[in-house]
Amino acid sequence: MTIRVLIADDQGMVRTGFTVFLGSQPDIEVVGEAANGREAVTRAAELRPDVVLMDVRMPVMDGLAATREIMASGDPTPKILILTTFDLDDYVYDALRAGASGFLLKDASAQQLAEAVRVVAAGEALLAPSVTRRLISEFARVGPRRPRVRLGDITERETEVLVLVAQGRSNQEIAAELVLSEQTVKTHVSRILAKLNLRDRAQAIVHAYETGLVRPGE
Repeated sequence: MTIRVLIADDQGMVRTGFTVFLGSQPDIEVVGEAANGREAVTRAAELRPDVVLMDVRMPVMDGLAATREIMASGDPTPKILILTTFDLDDYVYDALRAGASGFLLKDASAQQLAEAVRVVAAGEALLAPSVTRRLISEFARVGPRRPRVRLGDITERETEVLVLVAQGRSNQEIAAELVLSEQTVKTHVSRILAKLNLRDRAQAIVHAYETGLVRPGE
């Protein structure tokens, strides 16, 4: 199945470079480009891409505001992969709350770019451990201090898995800690997302902290 991609960036050379490389991939098709956030919202509605590569700093409307509008437009919505040349500290919390599924620095290699598109298109979150740590730090600074809860819709084992996901653990690390196979962990994560009506791992992390299931520093 071909992954349809929209590239939103105010720099023409960046759009061209991404288009040329991604267009050479057998499983990826670049269906359009946008030079600002407002255009990205319009083009996303017209083209119905699977993934939007979204620059953060753009004229007319920035990438975070554009992400919010696209994600609020109703189903089906594309996966949003945030592109930035800047340190992510200022963007992690807001971007995930807006509905982004991952982050990619513009100095990533061409192969990393293609793989990132495939990862978010498959419904996974592209969150490196360093990004997750920043998210946790941001919750420690501004996140709500809610009482600890047990999410009633998920089992005790699924709760354990969600806590570890929110702590930034990979499937491999979760499997080792809980003495499970990686496939079993993947199954648990899929069930958690379905039961809690969450889009991906990124949303699961935000949800765990906002409900008080996990607290910063734990």
